[in-house]
Amino acid sequence: MVDNNNNIGASGTANHDEDGAMMKEHDQLLPIANVGRIMKQILPPNAKISKEAKETMQECVSEFISFVTSEASEKCRKERRKTVNGDDLCWTLGALGFDEYTGPLRRYLHRYREQEGERLSSSANNNNNENNQDKDNNNTEDQQQRILLNHPHTQRPNFYK
Repeated sequence: MVDNNNNIGASGTANHDEDGAMMKEHDQLLPIANVGRIMKQILPPNAKISKEAKETMQECVSEFISFVTSEASEKCRKERRKTVNGDDLCWTLGALGFDEYTGPLRRYLHRYREQEGERLSSSANNNNNENNQDKDNNNTEDQQQRILLNHPHTQRPNFYK
């Protein structure tokens, strides 16, 4: 199938993203190497996975993610929000009947937010320490300038008189 712009997608179909830009079907799929790596994690070390199996799983997980994301996006649109967050995805999974995924996702999200909070507070502490050191350095420079300006043998420029 050919679209109005005569662009053809990977499987003969063309899709448009939200901005109306052309997207080939394979651009919407998760990378097959990543899908294969995840599949291998659950299998015994000597197991092999056919290319066809990886491609099938690639299409399935990509479609699943797209489906969940579009439902969460619709929820945000109705609430007049522009950003989909992790809580929206958890709600969507539950609303779509994937309740067994919401618990692990919520736990992961909670741990992620805790770690992100720790990282940000650690970063803020480091910035505060650097700012305090800069202030200390500035205070020392100010003191040295005052000493020099008040010293009887220092020649001062006219604007200090």
